[in-house]
Amino acid sequence: MRYQGPFPGDQPPACTGILLTNLGTPDSTSVADVRRYLKQFLGDPRVVEMPRLPWWLILNLAILRIRPSRSARSYERIWTAEGSPLLRFSRRQADALQGELERSGGGPWRVELAMRYGNPSIADGLERLRRANARRILVLPLYPQYSATTTASTFDEVSRVLRGWRWLPELLFVTHYHRHPAYIRALADSVRESWQQQGEPDRLLISFHGIPKAYAEAGDPYPEQCRQTAADLARELGLPPERWACSFQSRMGRQEWLRPYTDGTLRAWPDQGVKRVQVICPGFPADCLETLEEIGEENRELFLRAGGESFHYIPALNDRPGHIRLLRELVTARLQPGGDGGSR
Repeated sequence: MRYQGPFPGDQPPACTGILLTNLGTPDSTSVADVRRYLKQFLGDPRVVEMPRLPWWLILNLAILRIRPSRSARSYERIWTAEGSPLLRFSRRQADALQGELERSGGGPWRVELAMRYGNPSIADGLERLRRANARRILVLPLYPQYSATTTASTFDEVSRVLRGWRWLPELLFVTHYHRHPAYIRALADSVRESWQQQGEPDRLLISFHGIPKAYAEAGDPYPEQCRQTAADLARELGLPPERWACSFQSRMGRQEWLRPYTDGTLRAWPDQGVKRVQVICPGFPADCLETLEEIGEENRELFLRAGGESFHYIPALNDRPGHIRLLRELVTARLQPGGDGGSR
């Protein structure tokens, strides 16, 4: 009997599947949902690299008893009628990319959204692509800068899910795009738009999510790729060295993380005569807790209390047309024979 493929009976025409992934979000602002999300996120050995048993005890007996209620209050401040901003913008990105690819031809295409932690899960996204008869799947993690904590963790989960499939699709993966010209242009356009609306600041702060310093020392290329993105953006904007800086935010625990720290930088600048600041976070393709609450509220208040006069957060690229064109370019370039997604 001839094997019918990934499911029996009539099947739709074969298509190219795009699995657009991001980090994830709780299902709601309830403490229970936030705890569930944090347990999955912080339980990932790619995120916290320490012996499993000691970390399990710390996570379950300390962190998950204290942090979920505090994080839930933070999520409440940014939550929308459509859910978390991250999920809302990610859905818009997936829908816009579907339309952009259909207009470009070469399909049929099927774009599905998935989150590394929380819902919609990577397993669910891959299953939707399987049922759409996607015989070739491109995984596009929305992490411009590669890190084992993010991109590699996504690969781990995709691999885990596919181990249970009988008929595997051709699988492609975009690992980074931190210097892609369309990415840098989209970032620069968003900064120029902010300048037109807010005026030019004394200094532009280019802030990235941090990782422990030990991860970089072990060979993670993330900090170097962040600094390359920042330098390329400053060059595209024509900014001299004294008009911009690169920093790292969102550290956790007592170990040293990548420096300089964003909060420390903003706290020190007013005494150095830097009174007007704008902040952009190029590592976050969609606005989320770390941009809207941590940067837009906490760090804004910190800078103003330290003597700053003007603080403006430049929104993430979200579903801006230039960002969707970048995603289309990443997809089409990676699907070409020998393609690398166009990253440099």
